[in-house]
Amino acid sequence: MRVISGSARGRTLKAVPGSGTRPTTDKVKEAIFSMIGPYFDGGIVLDLFAGTGGLGIEALSRGMDRSVFVDLEYKSIEVIRANLTATGLADQAEVYKNDAERALKALGKKELLFDLIFLDPPYRMKHGDKLMLKMEELGIVAPEATVVLEYESSYQYSEQIGGFEEIRKAEYGETAVSIYRYLKQQEPAADHLKEEEHHE
Repeated sequence: MRVISGSARGRTLKAVPGSGTRPTTDKVKEAIFSMIGPYFDGGIVLDLFAGTGGLGIEALSRGMDRSVFVDLEYKSIEVIRANLTATGLADQAEVYKNDAERALKALGKKELLFDLIFLDPPYRMKHGDKLMLKMEELGIVAPEATVVLEYESSYQYSEQIGGFEEIRKAEYGETAVSIYRYLKQQEPAADHLKEEEHHE
């Protein structure tokens, strides 16, 4: 595994020891960034099931300002820190050992707004949609933010999840990638008017 493009291009990334994590292959990573970038003019990225940190590091290398990495495994946290140091991007990153839902609640208190979110939960966990709705509820998603959801290609997520709308989908063998855009919903004014008419 390596950083494909940007300021840290060509740097090798360490893998997490053991077989518990399933890193995004370079081929899939390249495809993802050609769909969502390929380069960025600043912004904050959240890599929620970070594993090696490969996706968040690639986003920093390609121009994002800051990244928050979250993983529950201690081995992963060590590897993420080592990879950030190796790529010279440690100053732009925060790394937290936590489960996804607790991490989201903690981030909600920090009042951060994420412009790019990577969701690559273990394939046995089919709760990407619930996590997206939780982020929306906590108010940590920037308007027009992009969510990259990776999952098993035999599974299907809805095209509309709360205020998120699927704009691209691609399959690579057993891996599927859905790209969602956050279209902030607003209360329709018409409903308010109807309510007033009803009271008269």
